Amino acid sequence: MSSQDQQQASPFTLAVCAEMVFRDLPIVERIHRIHELGFQVEIWDWTRHDIDALVRTGATFSSMTGYIRGTLADAAGAEQLLHTARESIPVAKALGIPRLNLHGTGLDNKGLPVQPAHHVSGAMWLQARDTLNQLADLGEHEGVTFVLENLNTAVDHPCVPFARAEDCLALVAAVNRPGLKLMLDLYHAQIGEGNLIELLGKALPHIGEIQVADVPGRCEPGTGEINYPAIARALQALGYCGSIGLEAFASGDDELALRRFRDAFTLPL
Repeated sequence: MSSQDQQQASPFTLAVCAEMVFRDLPIVERIHRIHELGFQVEIWDWTRHDIDALVRTGATFSSMTGYIRGTLADAAGAEQLLHTARESIPVAKALGIPRLNLHGTGLDNKGLPVQPAHHVSGAMWLQARDTLNQLADLGEHEGVTFVLENLNTAVDHPCVPFARAEDCLALVAAVNRPGLKLMLDLYHAQIGEGNLIELLGKALPHIGEIQVADVPGRCEPGTGEINYPAIARALQALGYCGSIGLEAFASGDDELALRRFRDAFTLPL
C-alpha cells in the first residue's frame, strides 16, 4: 500500500446495488464480484431471487426492498403493504439485511407507480403517517429498520406520491421512531429539488442510508453534474459515517465505475 493510500480512506460504509452493475452476469455472480471488490451489496425485489443462493455468496448485504405490494396512503393498500413487509422480514434476517426500503406506492417493473397519484390530499398524508407508524412498530419489534426513499417524478417515476425528499423527510420526522428512517437518494433529489448539501444538513438526524448516482444518466459519480467529492466532505463535516449505496448504472467498464464511486467517497484521514 502506498503512503498516499495509507493517508486516505472512506469514513463511510460503501455498498453497491447488484441490480444495476455487471448486468451481463447472473445475479449471484454479480454479488460475488461486488463482494470481492470490497463493497456491501444491495438488492431490490427479493421475490425474484434464490435467497439460499444469495446467502451462500457470503456477501454482506446492506438493504433490499422491504415490501412486495401496497401503498402508504389508502387503507387497503396500507394493509397490503404491512402484510408484505411482514413477509419480507424473514428474508432480510436470512441475508443479515438491516434496512428495508419503502416507496410512496408500489412500483411496476418499469418503475412506474402501480397506483398513480395526481394529487395528494390531507387525508392521504394522515394515512401515510399512520401506516409508517405501524411499520416502525414492526421494525422495532423485529430488529430491522424501514427506510422511506425519495424518488423523482420528472424523469423516472411520474405520479408517485410522497416522492420529493422534502415530503419523505416530513413523514419520517413526523413519525420520529428508530424503526423508520429516510433512504435519501441524492440522484432523485438533484432532479427534483437540488441544493443537496443543505438538504443533507436538514435530513441528517433522520437518515438511515444515502444512495447516489450522477445526473443526468444515472451513472457513477464523475459522469454528470453532481460534485460528489464535495458531498463526501460535507457529510464528513456533518459527522455522518453511515452507509452510502451506489444505485447507478456503469457508464462503461463496471469495475471502473465502482472504483470511481469509491474514489468519490475517499477522504484524507
